[in-house]
Amino acid sequence: MMTPFFNISWGAAYNIVWGPLFLCAIVIAFYYSYKQRKAWTLLACQHIILLRNASFARQKMRIMFLTLAIGALFLAFLRPQWNRIEEVVMQEGRDVYIGLDVSKSMLAVDCKPNRLEHAKQKIKVLLSTLSCERVGLILFSGSAFVQCPLTSDYSAFYIYLNAVNAELISSGTTALDKAIQVALSSFGTIQERKNKLLVLFTDGEDFSHNLAGIKKEAMEQNLSIFTVGVGSLEGAPVPLFDAYGVAQGHQKDAKGAIVISRLNEGILHTLSHDAGGKYIRSTDNNDDISLLVKEIQSRKKEIVGEQKHASFEDQYHYFVLFSLICLICEWLL
Repeated sequence: MMTPFFNISWGAAYNIVWGPLFLCAIVIAFYYSYKQRKAWTLLACQHIILLRNASFARQKMRIMFLTLAIGALFLAFLRPQWNRIEEVVMQEGRDVYIGLDVSKSMLAVDCKPNRLEHAKQKIKVLLSTLSCERVGLILFSGSAFVQCPLTSDYSAFYIYLNAVNAELISSGTTALDKAIQVALSSFGTIQERKNKLLVLFTDGEDFSHNLAGIKKEAMEQNLSIFTVGVGSLEGAPVPLFDAYGVAQGHQKDAKGAIVISRLNEGILHTLSHDAGGKYIRSTDNNDDISLLVKEIQSRKKEIVGEQKHASFEDQYHYFVLFSLICLICEWLL
């Protein structure tokens, strides 16, 4: 962090902690000069002929140059900077929309603590691994909407993601085509975007009316769809909660039998394969996210924005040069 001082920015102001070391060097130099002058005085009283060329004035000049050299070297150590320069830095990355299934089946507990929370944790791991990517959040069940538009501010994204909980869930069905349609509409507002990436975290229980048609549209618009299957093939009951979040048993079918929600890998694998992406089953470790990140990073980066960057030119070389000149003068004397 640069600290302004006398209209100069100090790029390494934290090095001031070494100040006592430089101060000790100056004290030692003065002490050596004092001892030398004392010895000269003692010898002068004895009329030693070797002291005929000794000069106290010259000695004072030498100690002055040495002190200036040490002081200038210390200032150079703090990296003095001035001449502010502003430049525009083009940011390269990829635009990635993350779709999170918030249907009732995502409350099944075949993932700990449940599918929804498991998926949220996976998304957080994904963001902690990505770099220079803009991410957006789409929530979908029977319908879909953008919860967080594309942003490079991951802290803001986390706020939107953390707001997703069981109380937000209202639909018991999932429509993958709705999520893809919202992603296509959002990407449609961005001009000249070649790589469009969509990652869907879902259990694959789909009740879409036009998945084949929307998938064809995604292929025409170069939208690559990655799917992360959340849940197990064995499945688990879907819990029901009242308005206060109190468990009220499990979802049942028309015959009164408990409904078992299972991971539907077939539809997710086909969707990703046809749309130029990849299907990945969620795991207890982070191998799934590592594979997903590898796939995302294999896509070509594009210009996603620009950022103004202000910097200062390093000027420490002037202080180093001044210190060197002082040392040469001290040596010549």
